[in-house]
Amino acid sequence: MIKSDKWITERAIWDDMIIPFEGGQVKASVDDFPVISYGLSSYGYDVRLDNTFKVFAPRYDKIGLVNPKEFDASLVQTHEGAYCIIPPNSFVLGQTVERLKIPRDVLVICVGKSTYARCGLIVNVTPLEPEWEGTITIEISNTTPLPAIVYAQEGIAQLLFFQSDDACGVSYADKAGKYMGQHGVTLPRL
Repeated sequence: MIKSDKWITERAIWDDMIIPFEGGQVKASVDDFPVISYGLSSYGYDVRLDNTFKVFAPRYDKIGLVNPKEFDASLVQTHEGAYCIIPPNSFVLGQTVERLKIPRDVLVICVGKSTYARCGLIVNVTPLEPEWEGTITIEISNTTPLPAIVYAQEGIAQLLFFQSDDACGVSYADKAGKYMGQHGVTLPRL
């Protein structure tokens, strides 16, 4: 069953499920510039992008292959700032401001915010398994033929929390998952 704002608030406060936790939707403007909302919503939580990015920037003088089994770190460049420009038909990796600690009886699905989707930007995150902990590495694809911008410290994706009647038999922590406790923008691991 999908969980409501009341349940999310209780778990965030008592179980440190979301740190830092914003107990309502933040839609404020900064210097008359609108902010893409983040924080607690009716049936989810909108996470923010941190200010560190890994921009996919292959060198065209070097023939390469994007291989998840042997990812070449030279294919990305680190960028820090209040925003990040995503090249046309490319992607960036970012991380959330929020650190999550998923309970053993909960699965979290992450979906992109409609504001970015309506601009041709696709947010991709795999499910957050029971007992996974860390900051979320988020992939943002620019499907347009033009450069696109994303903003640090603003909403990027919504988390939906599903609680089971039973705790899982084997959690992410039990498996000693390779992305357990990640902090920072994390490249593919095997």
